[in-house]
Amino acid sequence: MKFLDLAKVYVRSGGGGAGCVSFRREKFIEFGGPDGGDGGKGGSVWAEAVDGLNTLIDFRYQQHFFARSGQHGMGSQRTGKDGEDVVLKVPVGTEILDEDGETLIADMTEVGQRVLLARGGNGGWGNLHFKTSTNRAPSRANPGQEGIERTLWLRLKLIADAGLVGLPNAGKSTFLAAVSNARPKIADYPFTTLHPNLGVVGVDGREFVMADIPGLIEGASEGRGLGDQFLGHVERCAVLLHLIDGLSEDVVADWQTIDHELAAYSELLAEKPRITALNKADAIPPEDLEARRAALEAASGGPVAVISGVAKSGVDTVLRALLTEVDAARGAAGEAEEQGSWQP
Repeated sequence: MKFLDLAKVYVRSGGGGAGCVSFRREKFIEFGGPDGGDGGKGGSVWAEAVDGLNTLIDFRYQQHFFARSGQHGMGSQRTGKDGEDVVLKVPVGTEILDEDGETLIADMTEVGQRVLLARGGNGGWGNLHFKTSTNRAPSRANPGQEGIERTLWLRLKLIADAGLVGLPNAGKSTFLAAVSNARPKIADYPFTTLHPNLGVVGVDGREFVMADIPGLIEGASEGRGLGDQFLGHVERCAVLLHLIDGLSEDVVADWQTIDHELAAYSELLAEKPRITALNKADAIPPEDLEARRAALEAASGGPVAVISGVAKSGVDTVLRALLTEVDAARGAAGEAEEQGSWQP
């Protein structure tokens, strides 16, 4: 299935049915009177987060979602039928934005979450509602309310616990394939990964979800290469694993490039916990490996793990460090939820 993380949709709720002007006329009934029924309510447009979806590709083939209008009222006090609702089924992690592409309407983060996008119009009152002691034969009825029409953007941000970032060919896909059940494309040329991949990682009997995004290059925040269009998928991650190609001529410059692009994308992403790892250690002489690790530690101001995705050396140590950050984030989120739900 093709991956799609941005889609534009057009929604319109149904209009309410008009009220009916009718009078009761039956044989052997001396007094008639108004008996016009109300119009039915128009259908609404909803968005619902469902399990089992990880792309917005369905909205490539259908962009218009129109709910049905309510049926008009009828005589004999019969109310018109309500219009049926329309539900947009979106993957968990989808953001719904207004037409400007910036105003956030809803963030669908849980399975089963529903959000009203366009409310259906109310049906109009029939003339029965306007009967009074002084106006016993009203000849007026209300028209139904019109529906609401909106243009919306759907933007998918995959929900993962940890994210992989780095330059092209840093070994991100190889690492993900080595530690999870994911099978991303692996090759010896840049930009092998063209869309994000998710994998379930297991260590010490525990599991967490890791996301691999296409490699970044210098100027990605300005649209170069694949640009920063996929960085949104690691915004929800608790921790980032920054992989550095150990065979690069200047590992410090590689680290600085990614650090700059993360900061240019968003301050939140730049401040996210990050673990730096020097990859492809199995192909580097020991003396060169130590020198490059020391240079990276001096530049990043923190420890640098030495790993090899192919040989799977040092991998468990990095996974345990990632799991520690994930647990810390989950604990903080749980405490915040408990505090928010407490009632005096």
